[in-house]
Amino acid sequence: MRCLTATRLAISSSARASSWRLTDFAERRLFLMIDSLIKNAGLDAGKARQALPPVEQWHPPFCGAIDMRISRDGTWFYNGTPIARPALVRLFSTILRKDPDGYVLVTPVEKVGIDVEDAPFLAVEMSVVQPRVLRFATNVGDWVEAGTEHPIRFEKSAHGGIKPYIHVRGGLWALATRTMSLELAGLCETREHAGAACFGVVSAGVFFPIAAEAEVEALAAGGSERSA
Repeated sequence: MRCLTATRLAISSSARASSWRLTDFAERRLFLMIDSLIKNAGLDAGKARQALPPVEQWHPPFCGAIDMRISRDGTWFYNGTPIARPALVRLFSTILRKDPDGYVLVTPVEKVGIDVEDAPFLAVEMSVVQPRVLRFATNVGDWVEAGTEHPIRFEKSAHGGIKPYIHVRGGLWALATRTMSLELAGLCETREHAGAACFGVVSAGVFFPIAAEAEVEALAAGGSERSA
């Protein structure tokens, strides 16, 4: 089956050769194509919160990369322009998948590559359910409860800070915003982990270590010296 994206790219190349301005047309066609395919799979943007397309079961041909990017702050871009309609961003997020070679938008008939600068989603809201279960909302409307199925991991940033990530589904993670990171820091505690005292957070009975207690104390001491 010939890739629809390949056809679209061929049209775009022809348009450039003829000095035509078809950017808006190409964008509308892309949105309509994906919307149509989602509906053919028995879903639509309004129902996407309740049921997600079975993207892990789809194995269509790879049709190249398109000019779509998710920035570090969670903004989706197409042809260098932010996608301003939340419903469309939500629709795209439901067919996003992480493959070994990178991130792709996948449908039953094709998949195309996109760029993701950090994590594809942001964790923008957190609530604590008793007993201690941390629930996170993403910027595209997903809710997940941190635990065995949805772990939290922590990475060091380029500036020496800590970046928390919450697993959403498949190979997709949500980066906690600065506000969420500060809220998580307020819930941290010290526990024994892998034979050492570690600083971390607990959710659904699972301890997610951030760093060894000694390392945290060293970082805190360094910060105090710099501010003195």
